[in-house]
Amino acid sequence: MMTKSVRYISISHKTASVSKREQYYIPEIEKEELAADICSHFSDIEGLLLLVTCNRVEIYFESAHTTASSLCRYFIERQQEGRSKGEAQLFKTCDSTESTLQHLLRVSSGLSSQVMGDTEIVHQIKKAHLFSLGLKLQGSLLERAIQTVFKTHKRISNETEFRDGTTSVAYKALKVVGDTFKGKTPSGKKILLIGTGDIVHQLLKYNSKFNFTNLYISNRTREKAIQLAEKHQCGVYDWQRVLANDFGDFDVLISAAGNCRHLIREVRPDDRPRLLIDLALPGNIDRTLENNDHITFYDLDAISSELEETKDRRVASIALVKMILKEELYAYMDWYRDAPLRAFLANYKVALGQRVEQYYESRSTPYDAQTIARVTDRVMRKLIKNPELKVPARTLNALIEQHACPAKA
Repeated sequence: MMTKSVRYISISHKTASVSKREQYYIPEIEKEELAADICSHFSDIEGLLLLVTCNRVEIYFESAHTTASSLCRYFIERQQEGRSKGEAQLFKTCDSTESTLQHLLRVSSGLSSQVMGDTEIVHQIKKAHLFSLGLKLQGSLLERAIQTVFKTHKRISNETEFRDGTTSVAYKALKVVGDTFKGKTPSGKKILLIGTGDIVHQLLKYNSKFNFTNLYISNRTREKAIQLAEKHQCGVYDWQRVLANDFGDFDVLISAAGNCRHLIREVRPDDRPRLLIDLALPGNIDRTLENNDHITFYDLDAISSELEETKDRRVASIALVKMILKEELYAYMDWYRDAPLRAFLANYKVALGQRVEQYYESRSTPYDAQTIARVTDRVMRKLIKNPELKVPARTLNALIEQHACPAKA
């Protein structure tokens, strides 16, 4: 019997550009179908985690036989409709449980993020974990790995200064707006936020630091736009006007709508300087618009590369963060290596319980499930405390009798 392992495949900002990554982006509405297809194609997969962010698409899975490279080939061909030539080089793959957890811990801690110390990633992992739980695809090894992630995150927050400061893409996008119109009353610039997902929520949260007062929200589901606009005192802009690429007198468009590739194809030319910021994956804005002299364009990579250098105290905490990651990795691997022993003991305990039950039945002695469990536990403890003890049938029967009969216990 082959030992199960936790494995992963990954395409990220470290291996591929935005245009390449968006080809493998998994929209929310397609995740369940993808999970079902993967589990149908690879029947030994017991745990599955789909981590999808603006900077990475990663699939973690628990299996005995399915390799990361075989899942990677399947995923590429599925996303590219059979065309996979040369695409595998965009992915990292791993079949080692230890290396997989090491990678996941670096990702979840923010050490592997495009923005060092990114705190949003752990929330995205929590969301992915809840999705797996909903499909009953947590797996025993993968579930333990995710709990290790959460414990590590808590330790980093409590024991280091690595989480201090704000380094989110949403925060930087608003800072770009302020810097672009610096000296031109940026707070009054008319800004359209497209979408109502996580990034738009973050934009509105961080706006308390920038105080942009002329904000509008547009979304294909108008009720969501209205609800968010009322909460943050914004205007609502009609979705049909966005589809028609009618952006009126907006100075800034920040687009983060899900699954709307090239939603913005045209901005009617005038002498008004406009700032276009595309925070979506797949991209919402046609990149050719940046060729317009009056348009300044930023995509995810450009926004991330513009982020300020990590604060000195955060950099100084990196060594401590790495030590915490190493300690938690070692703790997990100790647990992982003991898994076969735990499985053996669990199976042995079941068999022992049956022997105890047979003992009571052979003597026509009254018993219940609680009695069987109590005696089984006592015998197991005796055996575990004396690992050198030889246990032929007569000796085992004697142990059972000793703990089954109060007078001899």
